[in-house]
Amino acid sequence: MHLSPTETAARFGVSIKALRLYEQRGLLTPLRSEAGWRTYGPDQIARLHQILTLKRLGLSLASIGQLLESADTLDGVLAMQNQALVQESRRIAKALALIGAARAKLKSGQSLSIDDLATLSKETSMTSKLTRPTLFHPAMVPHQHKYFRPEELEALASAEDFDQERDIAQWEALIADLKALAKLGDPASPASFDLARRWVAQTESFTKGDPILTTKLRNMAKDAFADPTTAQQMPYSKEDLIFLGQIFAKLTEPAL
Repeated sequence: MHLSPTETAARFGVSIKALRLYEQRGLLTPLRSEAGWRTYGPDQIARLHQILTLKRLGLSLASIGQLLESADTLDGVLAMQNQALVQESRRIAKALALIGAARAKLKSGQSLSIDDLATLSKETSMTSKLTRPTLFHPAMVPHQHKYFRPEELEALASAEDFDQERDIAQWEALIADLKALAKLGDPASPASFDLARRWVAQTESFTKGDPILTTKLRNMAKDAFADPTTAQQMPYSKEDLIFLGQIFAKLTEPAL
């Protein structure tokens, strides 16, 4: 079965302009009919699903392009999508269970204690401020369960000063600076030292200086790099990370 651009756009809820953009970026290559019209077959539709899923998980088109070059991409994308949905379903299931228990208690003639009401209020009305499907970068998602329980993720995403879009923009700027400085190769330059200080400040704005949380984040990133699939999805390379370590080493060297 083959679909025209109009049919494809309608079925997947995207615009024809978006399809053309993905084509221009080399992410999606439609087939051509004998008359030269664009058409999308099973392979192209599968690729479009991957692109849209990765976009919803927060990856840039450049990152998506890198990921789509790897083997077994579809299974990896589905695994990431599955993890995000599992995380959300756990949160909803817990809230429903608490409400069900509270209603059963009332039905049996019992009243809800202050503790019952406090827990119910906290766990069912906690408002996540996520603007993306996951708290962490999609490359981290397959590894986050080793370090964070669902309720911990929910608490982090519901913090009063949490602003995911602001944080993503700030991290993207830091990573862009890291990549540029890594190419120059001078970890002792004033610009490199400034980057290190800003990197620490950005991390502490999220962890609030909690060393345990900082260690969890560091270990989760290490796991993502150790996994061949998620390593390709990371927003910076191992070489960039090594250079960042060199900057911190230079920054902490005792003055002569």
